Amino acid sequence: MTVFDAEGVKCVVWDLDGTLWDDVAVETPTDELPTPRPEMLAAIDALAAHGVLAGIASRSAPAVLDRLTAGRPDVRERFLAPQVSWQDKSESLRRIAKDLGIAVEALLLVDDSPYERAEVEALLPGVRTLDPADVPDLLAAFEGREVTPESRERVRRYRTEETRRAEGERFEGSREEFLRWCDMRLVVGAATPEEIPRALELAARTHRLNSSGLTPDRLRELAATQGHEVYTARMADRFGEYGVIGAALVDRTAPAAWSVPLLALSCRVAGRGAAAAFLFRLMERARETGAEEFRVTLRPTDANLEMRILLRQAGLRRTDDADTATATATATATAADSAVLGRALHGDLPAPPAWLHVSDREDAQA
Repeated sequence: MTVFDAEGVKCVVWDLDGTLWDDVAVETPTDELPTPRPEMLAAIDALAAHGVLAGIASRSAPAVLDRLTAGRPDVRERFLAPQVSWQDKSESLRRIAKDLGIAVEALLLVDDSPYERAEVEALLPGVRTLDPADVPDLLAAFEGREVTPESRERVRRYRTEETRRAEGERFEGSREEFLRWCDMRLVVGAATPEEIPRALELAARTHRLNSSGLTPDRLRELAATQGHEVYTARMADRFGEYGVIGAALVDRTAPAAWSVPLLALSCRVAGRGAAAAFLFRLMERARETGAEEFRVTLRPTDANLEMRILLRQAGLRRTDDADTATATATATATAADSAVLGRALHGDLPAPPAWLHVSDREDAQA
């Protein structure tokens, strides 16, 4: 058995006919669906335990999904953002990625058809595909990996996100009124030992809202260095807990300045103001400790445009300070394609969105 490279895979998308089950659902003589293969269900459950989501992309009649929901709810509940239609598989994968709020490159397709796999590989070059016979290789790729509490809860939280999205579609009012109604709360504080694995996971898995791409190993090394500290952000709303959705490494070794070699947030909270609120609260805390300047290391990529816009909106601009450049090289080891953005902490600082209540962990525990 060869170990499959599953780095960066957040969701495995499963074909139905010939993959999840043996037969063709639309050709069954009754409304009863083919029996799912036990080894495939076991694989889906094993991946879910590692925080890997499961989706469906099946070229079949949409009624098959209705039959699955009505006849086998125990199977249907394993899947998020299912796509059952006659559209191309590449289009189904695009829609799944959009519904889940993740990059399409974070998907992996399991499909018995060489044609379907080739179509996806041709039109979505960053997406990996796999024959069902090679699923054991996929499972082997996750063996021995550390599983954080957030990983174990990821599937449940994405299901909760589907509920949020459905409520938002039914809500009669503006987007801002809906966000206020959600009663979103963000708690920021120094990371506890239990939260460090999640911070490492965010560094490795997030791309859209990742300032520098600092590796987990380097983050772990720097976090243990004197003068450095990891901060986390936890989020909750009326639907439930999101868990730790943000992490930042803070370097306080320079006099009168806070430097952030890494700011990373889960893409699950994109569009809700959490990234801005976390950044703004860090800036406030820096000023409360007497810092006069706030800096963030930025390594521009094709994926993190959203992060770059956020930093600019927060008033951070590129600095050519020699000490800062040295700190960047030390922290990221990618000085050639990284820069440091900075701003003074005098005067008014940006405020978080009005619909998001932000507090410090120390106050929440008081």
